[in-house]
Amino acid sequence: MDARVTQKVPYFSQWETPDMTLAVVAEGAQAALLKDSLWALSGALSVEDYARWAGNLCGMACLKMVLAARTGKTIPIMELAMGCRDYGGYIEEPDGRIKGLIYAPFVPFVKARFDMNARVVTGISATDIADILAQSEFLIASVHHSIRWPETEPPAKGGHLVLVTSIDGDRIRFHNPSGHIDATRENAEMPLETFQRFFAGRGIAIDR
Repeated sequence: MDARVTQKVPYFSQWETPDMTLAVVAEGAQAALLKDSLWALSGALSVEDYARWAGNLCGMACLKMVLAARTGKTIPIMELAMGCRDYGGYIEEPDGRIKGLIYAPFVPFVKARFDMNARVVTGISATDIADILAQSEFLIASVHHSIRWPETEPPAKGGHLVLVTSIDGDRIRFHNPSGHIDATRENAEMPLETFQRFFAGRGIAIDR
């Protein structure tokens, strides 16, 4: 893959104010994001609704980036989330908690709404991603959220989604919707061996 392709992919955080990641880590999304002055840009009906959903919107941030790269249009993240929910990609529990992103319903959602072909991939390693990107344009990959601190050892794998844009030799490049500084947000880069420590071996390939 040509690493230059990443320059064509706009970056969006899953929070409307990207610099709020450390506050979210310290306080939790529902508490921290009530103070996000840009919340209305999400398309949420209230700041409370935004704060309740935003912690689950890493996948929608990845989709927002893909759509912006392909169409030049920026769709509010909550508009994407509500559309995906209608297909079963998110489930709202009676206690208000949100389950998702659920991969399988995401595929018919993006096909119906955006004429985009996607497929769920499982049981792969970081070294398999180059082969996936030879066929597909992007991979929305499941990693542990602590990937923003690549020098650390994650307590688990998966639970957070990043948008992989290219592989260049043994290095992987991706946009992280919850990176805490510029270097861990847009075009974050690391050895495949490092990525593997955080990678759950699954994701969603977005075909060309």
